[in-house]
Amino acid sequence: MNAPSAPMQAVVEAGNVLGEGIVWCERARALYWTDIHAATLWRHVPASGETQQWRLPERLASFALCAADGWLLLALASKLAFFRLADGALHTICEVEPGLPTRCNDGACDRQGRFVFGTLHEPADGGAKQAIGGFWRLDADLKLEKLPLEGVAISNSLAFSPDGGTLYYCDSLTRTIRCCAYGDALGPSRLFADLRNSTGEPDGSCVDADGGLWNAQWGLGRVVRYRADGSIDRILTTAASQPTRPAFGGDALDALYVTSARDGLDAATLAREPLAGALFGTHVDVRGLSEPRFAGLPPPGHTP
Repeated sequence: MNAPSAPMQAVVEAGNVLGEGIVWCERARALYWTDIHAATLWRHVPASGETQQWRLPERLASFALCAADGWLLLALASKLAFFRLADGALHTICEVEPGLPTRCNDGACDRQGRFVFGTLHEPADGGAKQAIGGFWRLDADLKLEKLPLEGVAISNSLAFSPDGGTLYYCDSLTRTIRCCAYGDALGPSRLFADLRNSTGEPDGSCVDADGGLWNAQWGLGRVVRYRADGSIDRILTTAASQPTRPAFGGDALDALYVTSARDGLDAATLAREPLAGALFGTHVDVRGLSEPRFAGLPPPGHTP
């Protein structure tokens, strides 16, 4: 393992309760992310420093850029929907796991333009989370299919290899990241990275052009790059103990950003971590990949 890199720097002191879901839009040259518990979509343009927010009717867990200009595909707490940035128009596609005490969580588009996401158990009594959720894929024809993966309590780390042939995913409670061969059908699941000897959990991930998986590790204040064989290549640190999801951005896709959270931290911890909930960033010596766009189209002439 290489020596840890220099700490990542705060880019936007957003104070997010649960920052997540960050993606870079090459068309807008902007970063988008969500503060889940605040039901707010954020956008930041690094070149100008401009930051914008949209309030949403439900918590926004994750989302994808769309092939259609000006639209996002949202994984809201209870449903999938198209969202038009210009005027806030929201078009519901379908509910997700109706009847179960779950909400949508992490998600990412595959190389074919399909949106893959998982859910998170929210027990009504506030008790321990159980692996009752699932992993799902929304195809370009807007058909939703459940993927044949194990049940999940807190879905995370959804990312795809550069050639699209490997899916990475995790249940954060297991403290392991798994992977499988990916396509129209899925291959057997296998262990990719093991955090069971640590006090942290794997959260969101992204993949670089060389096939390295970058994983934000909740509770450990770091982003770890794993080589394609699962060995650790390097570690970047953050001034927040709860980083949540990394993404590559910038014109050359050589800037690494990561969201973070204040959720669950007591007053003493927040006093030690004034940047908890910030967006962090740094330049790295590898390049990312262009963010795949959801291939499905919103309805023509849709009005709110």
